[in-house]
Amino acid sequence: MTKTINIELGARRYPIRIGRGLLDVAESYRERDARPGRLLTDSNVAPHYLERVRKALGLAPEHCRVIAAGEAQKTYDGAGELLDWLLESRLSRNGVLVTLGGGVVGDLGGFASAVYQRGIDFIQVPTTLLALVDSSVGGKTGVNHARGKNLIGAFHQPLAVVADLDTLRTLPARELRAGLAEVIKYGMLGDATFFGWLEENLSKVLALDRVALQHVVETCCSMKAGIVAQDEHESGVRALLNLGHTFGHAVETHTGYSTFLHGEAVAIGLCMAADVSARLGWLAPVDAARCVCLVASAGLPTRPPADLGPARFLELMGADKKVKSGRLRLVLLRALGRAELTAEVPAEALMATLVSGGAVAA
Repeated sequence: MTKTINIELGARRYPIRIGRGLLDVAESYRERDARPGRLLTDSNVAPHYLERVRKALGLAPEHCRVIAAGEAQKTYDGAGELLDWLLESRLSRNGVLVTLGGGVVGDLGGFASAVYQRGIDFIQVPTTLLALVDSSVGGKTGVNHARGKNLIGAFHQPLAVVADLDTLRTLPARELRAGLAEVIKYGMLGDATFFGWLEENLSKVLALDRVALQHVVETCCSMKAGIVAQDEHESGVRALLNLGHTFGHAVETHTGYSTFLHGEAVAIGLCMAADVSARLGWLAPVDAARCVCLVASAGLPTRPPADLGPARFLELMGADKKVKSGRLRLVLLRALGRAELTAEVPAEALMATLVSGGAVAA
């Protein structure tokens, strides 16, 4: 059975369809409404799903583009190459780009859609857990820069999100675990009950239990839908979704986007955010330890690379998009399930976390 969760943005309201067997059904993409289409995917996803989606959309093979897999493709040059292809393939302004893949494909394709002929429609078809629960929802698009993660981008909402849970059956175990970082994030920032459910049911999620996966995706998408509806452009409550990301983005930039998957870097950031929160006396140490334990139980890293020292960490964090008027702002935890964006972080507490690498303060 398909579950539909709507992103309520007035006239730009759109659905997230969550279910199984959705890829092959033309009705799943009905918002396209027979307009010209193009399909973007990557070399990991294409062997599994390209032909199925192409046929459902009724597209010619030459209207499909396969890029190399990996974060290295999510650059300004990569966006330029995609835009060149859209122009060469003569996609008209009323056309629709369908992005089939994980966060890289969705972010890159969404960004190209936002700027191609001043903006065309696109449909997100996520195939990773991270994309299913987070990056495909909410309209954040963009590319990376050597100076920082996602520093070039635009808010551009999709026409629809087609979330076929069957795609997770072909997802490598490492990618599944990386997606769990974003899942854990939702429990930490806004739902302590869901966090407790994850502690009890993590093994079922890792085993791809159908009921557990459905619950995870529906819960996370519902939470994000509610937040995006309140704050589409991240001027307030939506910033809480960046829990762990300021630290995580610094890790990704430092390692050239080549050592850690995005979810793995976020996992490190979640642990460091919990550590700072505990040092401030906001989060009970026992709950900070629970956060680190759950991240570790998911098979994710909990500490930054040893060669990323405090000075470099601060330099990279200073380039983060959440810096405002020269002040670093962090999303921290007032309690498990209750996050807050603050610029009032004592330097000694932050430095203690950076020096220790996030060993939870007692």
